[in-house]
Amino acid sequence: MAMPNQVRIVEVGARDGLQNETSVPLAAKVALINGLCDAGLKHIEGGAFVSPKWVPQMADSSAVFAAIERPDEVLFSALTPNLKGAELALQAGVGEFAIFTAASEAFANKNINCSIDESIERFRPVVALAQANGIKVRGYVSCVLGCPYQGEVSAQKVLEVSQQLLDLGCYEVSLGDTIGVGTANQVESLLSVLLQDISADKLAVHFHDTYGQAISNIYTALKMGIATIDSAVAGLGGCPYAKGASGNVATEDVVYLLQKLGINPGIDLQRLAQTGAAICRALDKQPQSKVANAVLAHCDQ
Repeated sequence: MAMPNQVRIVEVGARDGLQNETSVPLAAKVALINGLCDAGLKHIEGGAFVSPKWVPQMADSSAVFAAIERPDEVLFSALTPNLKGAELALQAGVGEFAIFTAASEAFANKNINCSIDESIERFRPVVALAQANGIKVRGYVSCVLGCPYQGEVSAQKVLEVSQQLLDLGCYEVSLGDTIGVGTANQVESLLSVLLQDISADKLAVHFHDTYGQAISNIYTALKMGIATIDSAVAGLGGCPYAKGASGNVATEDVVYLLQKLGINPGIDLQRLAQTGAAICRALDKQPQSKVANAVLAHCDQ
């Protein structure tokens, strides 16, 4: 399989990244998303329409979507785990719905309080609403390379769940290494199984960097023809249901890798690093991206 000439980055920092922070002001979220647009990101996950009881950090998602700038070329998506969330997302003018389940029964029960099959059934009215309104639906599968509760996860189970989401109406399935335990050989092994039944253009990868393996895992996926990568500016994120899981792979690191491979993602790396630095200042933390820190140090010289 040849490496793709073009790669799409799905920026998840404003949702997957910020949902793990204790409190983020609305103005900081809006500035983050506007900055990501200015840096050239074309697909931004801006929030989640979920119960504020379970994820209070996303309670202001409607306000976020009302306040951000809306460049025509940018697709804004949001998590919509149930019909109520999908209806709110529709009212907010979200351009794409995202639904999520897991390849681990144990994780599904801990994370979304139901079995995998039950989660798929919950999504049917969400997909129906999306289709009735011309909105695309993207699927996420968590724990594809390991689960904090059950340990190993079989490639066959990942394939089964991914196929269920595609059959349901998702145009693409994002494969999540939620706790960041996977390595390049495991990625190759998993994709070798999936690509026998699912074409590469229907798959994306979503790697957390807990053990520092995300970039090598992404390189492996690229060599196998995967052309969509989820990432979070400044390496924001984690998982409230996976203790010790660090943030998503940093978008700055992904952009640098792509540029050095001769793949132009159309993103201004300096602006991106500055946007990441700004949200990190608002959170009183340091960017987790080595590339961003190098770029910012160079800018300061």
